[in-house]
Amino acid sequence: MTYSEPGPGITVYGCEPDEAVLFREMAARFGVVVTTTPAAVTEATIDLVSGRCISVGHKARITNSTLLALGRAGVSYISTRSIGYNHVDVDYADTIGISVQNVAYSPDSVADYTVMLMLMALRNAKATIRRTDLHDYRLTSARGRELRDLVVGVIGTGRIGAAVMDRLRGFGCQVVAYDNCPKTSADYVPLDELFRVSDIVTLHTPLTAETHHLLDRERIEQLRYGAFVVNTGRGALLDTEALVPALESGRLGGAALDVLEGEEGIFYADRRDKPIESHLLLRLQKLPNVIVSPHTAYYTDHALSDTVENSIINCLKHESRKREWI
Repeated sequence: MTYSEPGPGITVYGCEPDEAVLFREMAARFGVVVTTTPAAVTEATIDLVSGRCISVGHKARITNSTLLALGRAGVSYISTRSIGYNHVDVDYADTIGISVQNVAYSPDSVADYTVMLMLMALRNAKATIRRTDLHDYRLTSARGRELRDLVVGVIGTGRIGAAVMDRLRGFGCQVVAYDNCPKTSADYVPLDELFRVSDIVTLHTPLTAETHHLLDRERIEQLRYGAFVVNTGRGALLDTEALVPALESGRLGGAALDVLEGEEGIFYADRRDKPIESHLLLRLQKLPNVIVSPHTAYYTDHALSDTVENSIINCLKHESRKREWI
């Protein structure tokens, strides 16, 4: 996809250095003018807007007052460099004439990471690595488990959930799925049945008002004794207050969490010399059967290239539609 005429101006907020390099390279190819800034979009940074389109990251929430200021500055389109929208009030944006759209990127980044977390959880990788780092090379007391012997329940079968299922088939395990809009040829079952039969539950559904705390205390109690929970979707899909005691008591076999409720202000920051206010995070990280990583499943070079390219393409398509309406 190429453009011969000069394109619009696009301001890229929350832009990391490697993202900035790619945006500059692709801007020349697509014929657009790109302004990048590491700053998040706020009312204080509105003056950087250079056209009707902006691109934002997923790390900072955009307040409604900022959306209103963007609308007054002439912004009519926000491309979020993420699959989830939960950091933007999409309905409010629509009422003031701003369209919000996510970007598609390689689902393989998150799918690969999800399966890696499953394997690490099943093979007690955290405890093993910690012991080895201390030069204790004895085997752990608990033997690992093999995926082929287990049932994996996949909640959400969009591009990422489908990619996870593709990988799991290669391990020979039984896969069951739940989605309120089935999209694949998977073995779909009711949600309560999925919780009842699964040895591992992995979450890949968007975070909405309906899916907030989808895995709550009642559903955690429905899980098989010793089951594992994997979350590479959004933190609030899982009720952390209910999860922690289930892990501490041994009711669950373990958890692998790339996202967490309350991760904002902690993940993506160097907190080595600062106190962590999240008592739930601290309790989780003390457990030998819990793996926590800082929302990094998406973080591959391939996914980045897809994200930058599709951010620009989406903005150009929006501009093209605008010209058709005028």
